[in-house]
Amino acid sequence: MKKTIALIEDEPDIVELISLHLTKAGYAVKAFLSGADFLAFLDKRTPELIILDLMLPDIDGLEICKLIRKRDVTAGIPIIMLTAKSEEMDKVLGLEIGADDYMTKPFSTKELIARVKALLRRHEPQRSLKKIEIGDMLTIDLGKYEVLVGGKRVELTPTEFKILELLSSKKGWVFSREQILDHLWGTEKAVIDRTVDVHIRHLREKIGEAAHLIKNIRGVGYKIEG
Repeated sequence: MKKTIALIEDEPDIVELISLHLTKAGYAVKAFLSGADFLAFLDKRTPELIILDLMLPDIDGLEICKLIRKRDVTAGIPIIMLTAKSEEMDKVLGLEIGADDYMTKPFSTKELIARVKALLRRHEPQRSLKKIEIGDMLTIDLGKYEVLVGGKRVELTPTEFKILELLSSKKGWVFSREQILDHLWGTEKAVIDRTVDVHIRHLREKIGEAAHLIKNIRGVGYKIEG
């Protein structure tokens, strides 16, 4: 599944340049020329990383960064700030507000891609763990391909297990229905978003007392926490 990177930048030439290199690096890019358009997108989708210009025509990039960090749904998304400002104070302010990294124009696209990759690696789930514990009642054993609720094995279909595995890979992270469908079927999918809701309902029924750990974020998707 390709990771989605949101690019908010009001200079079309820079948007084209960055989008080209990100696409070549294997990422899906969603580009926005204004902060308002990006925030509207953010209400529906959760990208894996955000490249955010500070100098936007409508909303200050720092304010957008604050909004991202205030929302539970988006607080954990890595942010790289991209701006013409090079003063040390601007850099410090951006990082204090919540940016993970900072690049000034002009910039090297190779360096930008390297930083994107480094940030995404830092946010990767710890796949070395064979067991994932959610709360004190739900255990997902990736090695044995089984799920335990209160110590008792629960039989899941491969699709249900794969959804639970994805949600548990990043506790508290919200996955959109589209992301879940991509995880299940990739580009071969020929199903609708509603399919995810059906699988989630069945999954909740099967895990019983642990069902409350799977949260529905209205209009966005699903997450698991505990």
